[in-house]
Amino acid sequence: MIEENYRAVEERVRAAAVRAGRDPEEVTLIAVSKTKPLSDIEALIRIGVREFGENKPQELRDKYENVSQPVHFHQIGHLQTNKVKYIIDKAVLIHSVDSMHLAEQIQKEAEKRGITAEVLIEVNAAEEETKFGVTVEETANLVREISTLPNIRIRGLMTIAPFVDDPEENRPVFRQMKQLLLDIKSQKIDNVDMNVLSMGMTNDFEVAIEEGATMVRVGTAIFGERDYSIV
Repeated sequence: MIEENYRAVEERVRAAAVRAGRDPEEVTLIAVSKTKPLSDIEALIRIGVREFGENKPQELRDKYENVSQPVHFHQIGHLQTNKVKYIIDKAVLIHSVDSMHLAEQIQKEAEKRGITAEVLIEVNAAEEETKFGVTVEETANLVREISTLPNIRIRGLMTIAPFVDDPEENRPVFRQMKQLLLDIKSQKIDNVDMNVLSMGMTNDFEVAIEEGATMVRVGTAIFGERDYSIV
Protein backbone atom coordinates (compact mmCIF):
# COMPACT_ATOMS: atom_id res chain seq x y z
CA MET A 1 0.00 0.00 0.00
CA ILE A 2 2.76 2.47 0.97
CA GLU A 3 4.61 1.61 -2.22
CA GLU A 4 1.51 2.30 -4.32
CA ASN A 5 0.91 5.56 -2.48
CA TYR A 6 4.48 6.66 -3.16
CA ARG A 7 4.19 5.87 -6.86
CA ALA A 8 0.93 7.83 -7.06
CA VAL A 9 2.54 10.87 -5.40
CA GLU A 10 5.58 10.50 -7.65
CA GLU A 11 3.29 10.66 -10.68
CA ARG A 12 1.57 13.77 -9.32
CA VAL A 13 4.97 15.39 -8.83
CA ARG A 14 5.89 14.57 -12.41
CA ALA A 15 2.60 15.91 -13.77
CA ALA A 16 2.88 19.17 -11.80
CA ALA A 17 6.41 19.74 -13.10
CA VAL A 18 5.33 19.10 -16.69
CA ARG A 19 2.39 21.51 -16.29
CA ALA A 20 4.85 24.19 -15.21
CA GLY A 21 7.17 23.45 -18.13
CA ARG A 22 9.80 22.06 -15.79
CA ASP A 23 11.92 18.92 -15.90
CA PRO A 24 10.48 16.51 -13.28
CA GLU A 25 14.08 15.55 -12.43
CA GLU A 26 14.46 19.03 -10.88
CA VAL A 27 12.05 18.07 -8.08
CA THR A 28 13.07 15.81 -5.19
CA LEU A 29 10.25 14.00 -3.40
CA ILE A 30 11.03 13.58 0.30
CA ALA A 31 8.97 10.89 2.00
CA VAL A 32 8.21 12.29 5.46
CA SER A 33 8.54 9.23 7.67
CA LYS A 34 8.25 10.97 11.07
CA THR A 35 6.52 8.82 13.71
CA LYS A 36 6.39 5.94 11.23
CA PRO A 37 8.09 2.60 11.96
CA LEU A 38 11.33 1.57 10.30
CA SER A 39 9.39 -1.14 8.43
CA ASP A 40 7.59 1.56 6.46
CA ILE A 41 10.91 3.06 5.40
CA GLU A 42 12.20 -0.38 4.46
CA ALA A 43 9.14 -0.95 2.26
CA LEU A 44 10.05 2.16 0.26
CA ILE A 45 13.76 1.35 0.17
CA ARG A 46 12.83 -1.87 -1.61
CA ILE A 47 11.38 0.14 -4.50
CA GLY A 48 14.37 2.44 -4.70
CA VAL A 49 13.35 5.39 -2.50
CA ARG A 50 16.32 7.13 -0.85
CA GLU A 51 15.03 10.50 0.47
CA PHE A 52 13.28 10.56 3.86
CA GLY A 53 12.29 13.39 6.19
CA GLU A 54 12.25 13.34 9.97
CA ASN A 55 11.10 15.93 12.53
CA LYS A 56 12.73 14.71 15.72
CA PRO A 57 16.53 14.50 15.89
CA GLN A 58 16.59 11.40 18.10
CA GLU A 59 14.17 9.60 15.79
CA LEU A 60 16.33 10.49 12.78
CA ARG A 61 19.42 9.23 14.60
CA ASP A 62 17.80 5.94 15.60
CA LYS A 63 16.44 5.25 12.11
CA TYR A 64 19.77 6.21 10.53
CA GLU A 65 21.56 3.71 12.75
CA ASN A 66 19.10 0.85 12.12
CA VAL A 67 18.12 1.19 8.48
CA SER A 68 19.17 -1.75 6.28
CA GLN A 69 21.11 0.36 3.78
CA PRO A 70 22.26 3.96 3.50
CA VAL A 71 19.58 6.52 2.63
CA HIS A 72 19.35 10.30 2.84
CA PHE A 73 17.65 11.56 5.97
CA HIS A 74 16.54 15.22 6.00
CA GLN A 75 16.03 17.07 9.28
CA ILE A 76 12.85 18.96 8.44
CA GLY A 77 11.45 19.78 11.89
CA HIS A 78 12.41 22.54 14.31
CA LEU A 79 15.90 21.91 15.66
CA GLN A 80 16.91 22.87 19.19
CA THR A 81 20.57 23.70 19.75
CA ASN A 82 21.00 20.88 22.29
CA LYS A 83 19.79 18.34 19.72
CA VAL A 84 22.18 19.31 16.90
CA LYS A 85 24.73 16.73 18.04
CA TYR A 86 22.32 13.87 17.30
CA ILE A 87 21.99 14.60 13.58
CA ILE A 88 24.94 16.73 12.51
CA ASP A 89 26.72 13.86 10.74
CA LYS A 90 23.54 11.95 9.84
CA ALA A 91 21.23 14.46 8.14
CA VAL A 92 22.09 15.07 4.50
CA LEU A 93 20.35 18.45 4.76
CA ILE A 94 19.01 20.49 7.69
CA HIS A 95 15.92 22.32 6.41
CA SER A 96 15.08 24.34 9.51
CA VAL A 97 17.84 26.83 10.36
CA ASP A 98 16.16 30.02 11.54
CA SER A 99 18.69 31.84 13.74
CA MET A 100 22.36 32.67 14.04
CA HIS A 101 22.31 31.03 17.47
CA LEU A 102 21.32 27.67 15.94
CA ALA A 103 23.77 28.13 13.07
CA GLU A 104 26.62 28.70 15.52
CA GLN A 105 25.80 25.43 17.28
CA ILE A 106 25.71 23.61 13.93
CA GLN A 107 29.08 25.19 13.11
CA LYS A 108 30.53 24.03 16.43
CA GLU A 109 29.37 20.41 16.01
CA ALA A 110 30.35 20.27 12.32
CA GLU A 111 33.82 21.62 13.07
CA LYS A 112 34.27 18.99 15.80
CA ARG A 113 33.67 16.26 13.24
CA GLY A 114 35.54 17.90 10.38
CA ILE A 115 32.48 18.09 8.13
CA THR A 116 30.49 20.75 6.29
CA ALA A 117 26.81 20.87 7.24
CA GLU A 118 24.42 21.65 4.40
CA VAL A 119 21.45 23.73 5.49
CA LEU A 120 18.38 25.63 4.35
CA ILE A 121 17.11 28.83 5.94
CA GLU A 122 13.56 28.43 7.23
CA VAL A 123 11.35 31.36 6.28
CA ASN A 124 8.01 32.04 7.94
CA ALA A 125 6.69 33.55 4.73
CA ALA A 126 3.09 33.88 5.92
CA GLU A 127 4.26 35.23 9.31
CA GLU A 128 2.15 32.76 11.27
CA GLU A 129 2.61 33.08 15.03
CA THR A 130 2.60 29.31 15.48
CA LYS A 131 5.42 28.70 12.99
CA PHE A 132 9.17 28.95 13.30
CA GLY A 133 11.31 30.74 10.75
CA VAL A 134 12.58 34.22 9.93
CA THR A 135 10.51 36.82 8.14
CA VAL A 136 11.00 37.44 4.44
CA GLU A 137 12.57 40.80 5.31
CA GLU A 138 15.11 39.25 7.71
CA THR A 139 16.15 36.38 5.45
CA ALA A 140 18.90 37.97 3.36
CA ASN A 141 20.64 39.40 6.43
CA LEU A 142 20.56 36.03 8.19
CA VAL A 143 21.95 34.34 5.07
CA ARG A 144 24.84 36.82 5.02
CA GLU A 145 25.58 36.27 8.71
CA ILE A 146 25.54 32.48 8.49
CA SER A 147 27.58 32.48 5.26
CA THR A 148 30.63 33.53 7.31
CA LEU A 149 30.64 30.22 9.22
CA PRO A 150 33.23 27.95 7.55
CA ASN A 151 31.61 24.57 8.29
CA ILE A 152 28.15 25.45 7.02
CA ARG A 153 26.98 25.72 3.44
CA ILE A 154 23.62 27.34 2.72
CA ARG A 155 21.88 25.52 -0.10
CA GLY A 156 18.63 27.49 -0.24
CA LEU A 157 15.36 28.19 1.55
CA MET A 158 12.50 26.29 3.18
CA THR A 159 9.00 27.30 4.20
CA ILE A 160 5.95 25.67 5.74
CA ALA A 161 2.93 27.30 4.13
CA PRO A 162 -0.35 27.73 6.02
CA PHE A 163 -2.65 24.73 6.21
CA VAL A 164 -5.52 25.61 3.90
CA ASP A 165 -8.49 23.79 2.38
CA ASP A 166 -7.76 25.21 -1.06
CA PRO A 167 -4.07 24.83 -2.04
CA GLU A 168 -4.47 27.74 -4.46
CA GLU A 169 -4.50 30.01 -1.41
CA ASN A 170 -0.82 29.21 -0.88
CA ARG A 171 0.25 30.06 -4.42
CA PRO A 172 1.22 33.67 -3.48
CA VAL A 173 3.32 32.34 -0.58
CA PHE A 174 5.19 29.94 -2.86
CA ARG A 175 5.62 32.61 -5.52
CA GLN A 176 7.06 35.00 -2.94
CA MET A 177 9.51 32.33 -1.78
CA LYS A 178 10.76 31.72 -5.31
CA GLN A 179 11.32 35.45 -5.79
CA LEU A 180 13.15 35.67 -2.46
CA LEU A 181 15.41 32.80 -3.51
CA LEU A 182 16.21 34.53 -6.80
CA ASP A 183 16.82 37.87 -5.09
CA ILE A 184 19.33 36.37 -2.65
CA LYS A 185 20.95 34.27 -5.38
CA SER A 186 21.53 37.42 -7.43
CA GLN A 187 23.62 38.85 -4.57
CA LYS A 188 26.24 36.13 -5.18
CA ILE A 189 27.12 35.72 -1.50
CA ASP A 190 30.19 33.54 -0.87
CA ASN A 191 29.44 30.07 0.53
CA VAL A 192 25.76 30.32 -0.52
CA ASP A 193 24.19 28.30 -3.37
CA MET A 194 20.47 29.19 -3.32
CA ASN A 195 19.61 26.26 -5.58
CA VAL A 196 17.18 24.48 -3.24
CA LEU A 197 13.62 25.59 -2.52
CA SER A 198 11.94 23.22 -0.07
CA MET A 199 8.21 23.89 0.07
CA GLY A 200 4.95 22.04 -0.37
CA MET A 201 3.43 19.18 1.63
CA THR A 202 0.63 16.66 1.12
CA ASN A 203 -2.13 19.25 0.71
CA ASP A 204 -0.32 21.72 -1.58
CA PHE A 205 2.82 20.20 -3.10
CA GLU A 206 1.54 20.40 -6.67
CA VAL A 207 1.01 24.17 -6.44
CA ALA A 208 4.45 24.48 -4.80
CA ILE A 209 6.05 22.65 -7.74
CA GLU A 210 4.24 24.86 -10.21
CA GLU A 211 5.77 27.86 -8.40
CA GLY A 212 9.32 26.53 -8.31
CA ALA A 213 9.80 24.06 -5.45
CA THR A 214 12.81 21.80 -5.91
CA MET A 215 11.98 19.67 -2.86
CA VAL A 216 8.54 18.69 -1.59
CA ARG A 217 7.97 17.04 1.79
CA VAL A 218 5.09 14.55 1.62
CA GLY A 219 4.05 12.34 4.53
CA THR A 220 0.33 11.68 4.86
CA ALA A 221 -0.29 11.01 1.15
CA ILE A 222 2.41 8.31 1.29
CA PHE A 223 2.25 6.80 4.77
CA GLY A 224 -1.30 7.63 5.83
CA GLU A 225 -2.25 9.56 8.95
CA ARG A 226 0.44 9.75 11.62
CA ASP A 227 0.21 8.27 15.10
CA TYR A 228 1.12 11.22 17.31
CA SER A 229 1.06 9.05 20.42
CA ILE A 230 4.53 7.85 19.43
CA VAL A 231 7.15 9.87 21.28
